[in-house]
This record gives sequence, C-alpha cells and structure tokens, in this order.
Amino acid sequence: MRLDVLKLREFYAGPLGAAARAMVSGKLDQAWGDGDGMDILGLGYSTPWLEPRRLTARRTIAAMPAAQGVEVWPGGAKVLSCLSHDSALPFRNALFDRVLLVHALEESDDPEGLMAEVCRVLAPSGRVIIVAANRRGPWSNAEATPFGHGRPYTIPQLERLIRGADLEPTAWSRALYAPPWRWAARWADGLEQAGPWFWPMWSGLILIEAVKQTFAVRPKGLAAPARVFAPGALSPQPLAKSLPGPAKVKIGASELANGNRTR
Repeated sequence: MRLDVLKLREFYAGPLGAAARAMVSGKLDQAWGDGDGMDILGLGYSTPWLEPRRLTARRTIAAMPAAQGVEVWPGGAKVLSCLSHDSALPFRNALFDRVLLVHALEESDDPEGLMAEVCRVLAPSGRVIIVAANRRGPWSNAEATPFGHGRPYTIPQLERLIRGADLEPTAWSRALYAPPWRWAARWADGLEQAGPWFWPMWSGLILIEAVKQTFAVRPKGLAAPARVFAPGALSPQPLAKSLPGPAKVKIGASELANGNRTR
C-alpha cells in the first residue's frame, strides 16, 4: 500500500522534509543543472524537485501512481500532473530527456515493469536519476517519514534493476546524513558535510544515475566478444554532470561531491 499523497505533501512542508528536499536538490543541480530546454518527467512524488525546473525546461510532467493519488501541480497554472500506472506510463516512446524517480520504486508492486517503462519513454542518450531509501541507513526504518515505507535498496540492487531494464548505470552518490529526528533538521547542512567522512554508509538516501544507450544490432550466429576491463578503468569517480551522450569525460573537483563512479 503506497503512502497517500497528502502525507507526502505534509512531510515536505515540515522541517525534516525541507532538509531532505534541500539535500537532494543540491545533488540534482550539480548533475542536471536547471534542465534548460529539456523534457523532464518525474515519477512517484517528484514535484518538490520539478518546480525549480518548470520555467526553464521545455516540458515538465509529474506522473503519480494511482495508489498514491495525485496532487494538482503547479498551483495557479496549467496542470502538469497526472495519474499513471507503473507498467503503463501514458506517454509515447522516447519522449523525455530526463526522468527522475522519487518515492517511486520503494512501494511499487512491479519495479521491473516500472523501469522497463522508464527505458521506453526515455530518449536515446537520455538520463534517469533514481532517489531511493538506503537499506543500511536509519531513514529506511523511520516509519514517521516516507522513506521508512516500502522496499529500501542498496547500490548493487539498484544497479541490477537498472541493467535489467537495458539502461547503464553511470554514477552514484549519497545524501541525507542527518538522522530522521526533527531536532536534527537544523544541523542538516553540517552533517551533510561530515557524513561522507565519518559514516559514509549511513546516508538516508542513494542517488544513482543511468543512461539509455543505443547499440547496433549484432547479426545472429556471431559470438559476442569477451568483455575486458583496462587496469585503472574502475577507479571511483564522483557523479558527473550529465552530458548529451554517454561518452567518458574527465571529472573535475567542481562535480558532485562525495559520490562514486558505479562499478
């Protein structure tokens, strides 16, 4: 049973929700910028992060699962939110440049079907970011918050789910090191700086980015070559600022802090 949309809206209007919103926003800003000229889809409950991009993106749509309910968004303007089904998103193929999933996978009855639909509606070289509760973090056990409901994940579990949908994980990061207590919200910024150094595995959230790659069709009857990894190719790197395609880039210190390259 999914958490009701009214509960989600109430949480993000409070101090803990504001802290969670700010920590995730910082990561998204460094990965995707303001989404200028892009078509962006949010799945689950993503409106707190779609709103800053609504005026700069070419198109922003918030699709919310029927079991959760939908809120009218944005207020006082043309409605850009709709109800959807995890295994049948109401959009044509290859429509979106970016897809954001928040409170989408954890309570989904069909996470594999949802990710298959994400791949379908994502444009070639498009990118998706999944924000999910960290199985090892304290927020996944905090039932007073939305992150304490449903199925939390580890990074390897998310990678397998992503690859099963024919997407390729490119980078990951962590966020929300403040404990899920109301008094801790005021210290969220400081704990976000200290967390990766002192308790890196205890983040409340995992963010993982993946890209939709397109490949040439291999003729039948030809054996696939063995996959060989060059020495040093798997060294950890931060979550890179997204580029139009999946080409490898040199990562600088200005990129998303405290993340690691997927392996």
